[in-house]
Amino acid sequence: MKNQEPSRSAGIIAAHRTMESSKDEHQRVCYDPYARDFLPPGFTVIGPHDIPEDQALLFFKALVPGFHEFFIARTRYIDDHLQDCLNNGLEQLVILGAGYDSRAYRFNALTDQIKVFEVDRPATQEVKKAKVFERFKALPAHVRYIPVDFVEKDFQTGLLANGYDRQLKTLFIWEGVTMYADAVTVEQTLDFIANNVGNGSGLIFDYTYPEVLAGTLERKEAKEWFKISQKSDEPLLFGISRDNIEKFLTDRGFSNVVSVSSEYFNAAYFTGVNQDRESTPVLSLAHAQIKN
Repeated sequence: MKNQEPSRSAGIIAAHRTMESSKDEHQRVCYDPYARDFLPPGFTVIGPHDIPEDQALLFFKALVPGFHEFFIARTRYIDDHLQDCLNNGLEQLVILGAGYDSRAYRFNALTDQIKVFEVDRPATQEVKKAKVFERFKALPAHVRYIPVDFVEKDFQTGLLANGYDRQLKTLFIWEGVTMYADAVTVEQTLDFIANNVGNGSGLIFDYTYPEVLAGTLERKEAKEWFKISQKSDEPLLFGISRDNIEKFLTDRGFSNVVSVSSEYFNAAYFTGVNQDRESTPVLSLAHAQIKN
């Protein structure tokens, strides 16, 4: 990605949340009432385009089947996980590669009492701050914006310089990022999290698999994603085997590892009125606690 430009993929993910949030309450899987606020005019799930939103979504689904469903299921699951953490005494939240994540603004418990740190590339963050200011007429006092591309630079210093407290019970949300980071960045990030949090802290993130990065997984959406990434400025760089996710995290200081696959999403969210929808199996979600 060109660092002087806001993230195109952040806008695309916000467009997916926008489309799902526009559905009736009994149909939608996730709900983000602020997602549309971050979209430039004419921005859709395939980027800026002059075709209607619903047609853009159909095109996207045909190109990479199940990705839209994964994105909205991922949002829903992380929302529910965050709420569980809040119910159990969460004291601090860090969102890595925050993009146009709106959780800091739509969870009342966060706006009332918990400090939130949003780490992201400066160009994307400046656009977001302008949109937040436009929506709320001020930047919220509980949010600390850390303008760092943590794939290229040290984000830890920015956190610590802006009031991050190593002793507090913290949740790190790392959504839609690990597959675009190199192995060294992933290792350094996990090392910081494992060694700079209070009791009961945790991490939640999504990931893809080595065979997707290699272009050898025999699924249409995997092959198309691989081809698209090879031509883009956000290539796929990192994957973890689903069979190895527990060992991968426990070896790095985490415990109580839970891996959430498309099978769970399909059983939990895509039933009844949504039974004809299905999440792709080429991505998974994981969460874990930090051993203290």
